[in-house]
Amino acid sequence: MEKPENIPTSPGVYLYKDAGGRIIYVGKARSLKKRVLSYFRPDMQLTAKTRAMMSHACSVEFLTTSTEKEALLLEASLIKKHRPHYNIVLRDDKQYILFRISVKAPYPRLEVVRRAKKDGAHYFGPFTSSQAARETWKTLHTVFPLRRCSDKAMKNRVRPCLYHHIGLCLAPCSGNVGQQEYFEVIQKVELLLSGKSRELIESITQKMEQAAEELEFEKAAALRDQRTAIETTIEKQGVVFHNGADMDVMAIVSRGDGLALAVLFVRGGQVIDKAAFFWAGLVMEDAEELLLGFLTQFYSQDKDIPPRIVIPWAVSSEQVEISESPALIGAFGAEYAAHEEDLQSIAAMLGEWRGSSVRIVAARTPDDYKLIEIAKTNARETVYKRSDLGMDERLAALFKVQEPIRRIECADVSHTSGTVTKVGLVVYQDGKPHTSEYRVWNMENTGGDDYLALAQWAKRRAEHGAPWPHLLLIDGGRGQVNTVYAAFQEYFSSRHIRDSHSFDLEEGQLPFVLAGIAKARDEHGHADRRAGNLADRIFLPNRTNPLPFKEGSAELLFLQSIRDATHDFAIGRHRQARSRQSLDSRLLQLPNIGQETAKLLWRHFNSLEEMKKASVDDLMKLPKIGRKKALQIWESLQKL
Repeated sequence: MEKPENIPTSPGVYLYKDAGGRIIYVGKARSLKKRVLSYFRPDMQLTAKTRAMMSHACSVEFLTTSTEKEALLLEASLIKKHRPHYNIVLRDDKQYILFRISVKAPYPRLEVVRRAKKDGAHYFGPFTSSQAARETWKTLHTVFPLRRCSDKAMKNRVRPCLYHHIGLCLAPCSGNVGQQEYFEVIQKVELLLSGKSRELIESITQKMEQAAEELEFEKAAALRDQRTAIETTIEKQGVVFHNGADMDVMAIVSRGDGLALAVLFVRGGQVIDKAAFFWAGLVMEDAEELLLGFLTQFYSQDKDIPPRIVIPWAVSSEQVEISESPALIGAFGAEYAAHEEDLQSIAAMLGEWRGSSVRIVAARTPDDYKLIEIAKTNARETVYKRSDLGMDERLAALFKVQEPIRRIECADVSHTSGTVTKVGLVVYQDGKPHTSEYRVWNMENTGGDDYLALAQWAKRRAEHGAPWPHLLLIDGGRGQVNTVYAAFQEYFSSRHIRDSHSFDLEEGQLPFVLAGIAKARDEHGHADRRAGNLADRIFLPNRTNPLPFKEGSAELLFLQSIRDATHDFAIGRHRQARSRQSLDSRLLQLPNIGQETAKLLWRHFNSLEEMKKASVDDLMKLPKIGRKKALQIWESLQKL
């Protein structure tokens, strides 16, 4: 390592390298000497990640710069290039969708672009979903008759296009509209995109009333329709705050195996879109560095930068904690002071890119806190939707339980016109079938009543005891689930039963999640089992509406596969039993073979063919069968 007296005091970037010369960490500093020496404090004053990084660092190099801004840009560039192991790297650097209106053009059009340029045009956004942005673009064109054609197409056009004839374009290409009238429409679009919908509606209402007073009823009707369309569009938009602010709001949540960060894009007091990211292996101690690294890497000169960025807590030695971890408070005051300097540098750089000041502040107002909570909710959803998150945790999130759903049991009833009723049960552990634990229950005297069969089965399953599943799935809807729930509740409500188990259940609770999976119904109320129909529904006890499982989601498809496996297993065992019953009747019709002998034969042979092939000596090996009896059975079997 460098000697302290050899470390520069100027701004710049420092690069820690391991024994193999690989860059493992890149950092920036206003004073390189002050920052690098801070890594050599006692271990108790360093975060776990910093301690791990220092244990692998063998050398450090420096790149000095003239200003902090240059250091900031150089750091971001080196992180993107080398992706050091101990740096927090933003892997999603895509450009989001923006709306652009070139107000310098004689007849501007509403464009969808991915980069903001300093060209005097007005930009609105950002939108993370290009599909959602284009849907908004289409909606705006149905309300406001702007031109859609390119500048080249407009220059070469000699007569209005089809859009003009259906009332969706003012046809500036053919001189049908003056610039002033066209710019009035452009101003309305900008008001709506800026979140100033109230001002726009008031302006349209005023013009509509004026047109009516002047007996221009067609114009008044057109304005009325336009106002209605705008109001309908506004209803589809996100949460609206009356302060009309433009800002980005960030929140961080922890989920054991990493940190998630969500950003809400608020324009004109309206939440127009959101974005969320996840970093595995981080803990809340790393939240400060994550936030600063994200601010550095997320924004760029060609992105829409708002004048205000709200972060979930104050980055300073006088920490005001709003996040979910008290671990950020206390021992790291010196590190926070350095972070506060970094935050000021980031704000200055973003302000220069934006062309006006940018403030990065902690949440203060009730609206700020409300937006922070919305961002946290989106961050949690991102954690649960991660592709690397196990199905057990995804299901736990959807069923709103703390423990991952690792063991799943699924039951299905099968019978033929009320006879040979069986309940099949399959078991899945950690996403895989455990065929050794599959079971079949014979349900006698139920007369084809699925509800009665399930009620009797639930009692027998409860008596069978542990291991209990994390999720018990029933092939059926509300009625079947409530029947099973009532049977289990009756069993577990017994004080003797409750005292005999190691768990403590509240009134009405079960030691597992109980749910039903039902096929969608057609217009006649019958199960719709057409191929490719994914609209299965998940029901919970005593709840009318199904759970909001997204159609075609991985979680729903997984539960469907378990249900289908259970159905196949129950049907298969039912057919075997029915076939066995038919074969039993054939055996019993033979001389010298009674009920006990038939049971004995089935216990030792799998089919009638095997019985026929058995010799007299083979039959003599059966319990209580002598040579004479064996010979009589052999002769009878040969008649099949």
